[in-house]
Amino acid sequence: MRQNNLDWKEYEAITKYIYETLGKEFGVTVVGYGNDCKVQGKSGNFHQIDVLTMQSNGVHQVRTAIECKHLKTKITKDTVMKVLGIINDARIEKGIIVSKSGFTKDATNFAREYNIGLVELREIGEKDFEETPKEIHIGDLLLNIQTIITRPQILNIDIGNNQSIEISDEWDYYNYAVILETQTKIPLIKYVNEFRNEVNLQNKKTEKITKHYEIPNAILFHTTNSVEINGITFTGQLIEIDASKKLSFKLVDQVWLIMKSIFEERVFTFSEIGLIVERKNK
Repeated sequence: MRQNNLDWKEYEAITKYIYETLGKEFGVTVVGYGNDCKVQGKSGNFHQIDVLTMQSNGVHQVRTAIECKHLKTKITKDTVMKVLGIINDARIEKGIIVSKSGFTKDATNFAREYNIGLVELREIGEKDFEETPKEIHIGDLLLNIQTIITRPQILNIDIGNNQSIEISDEWDYYNYAVILETQTKIPLIKYVNEFRNEVNLQNKKTEKITKHYEIPNAILFHTTNSVEINGITFTGQLIEIDASKKLSFKLVDQVWLIMKSIFEERVFTFSEIGLIVERKNK
């Protein structure tokens, strides 16, 4: 999760992004933002507005001045009174104060009386996770992987005298070795892999392939017993294995910010990539 290191410029930029994103559904657009956003009041004075939005229904236009307060202390009544004075002087229809640390009781009472919106916007903390999920579900990724694997399969290992080697799994091969007449010891897996390569090279998927290895006066050694042999005959063929599979992944993003509208009693959470989800306020 991101560290809690927002500065006031980022805080204003995020506030702009939030109101711009949420407002699209209702025809709200951001018409001013930052230090260059200034409006002149009836008094002749210019007022700097952090974020200025406009909503039009085709007949009337409603402007909203949004004041961002990235402070460690709660917003007091004085700040609310200042915002009220600005919107009255500039003939702006609505005012909203967005605060990182909340509002005092006096500020809340005054804002309610004069219809100033109050919003708490801050980075989410551990206590919030008691009611808010840590992750936001972005979507699901479904992968349908079509894979056909071709590989050699050994069907039989004949060691002569109507005897064969029974192999239950791949590791069984390593329990065998061939001791030559010269007393040289060769692991059976060496012959197995050589035969497999031969089957691959011939690339005959429907035919059985047989190859004999002449090994005169040898001993086939096993961990439990040994037997004299004069050669080994492998039979095998290429087989196709359908290794296709379907994979499903749930895509999530970490919750980063939480926004609570004090009077409207609405709660939104924001992921690190900017996804916005409304939550039920409890």
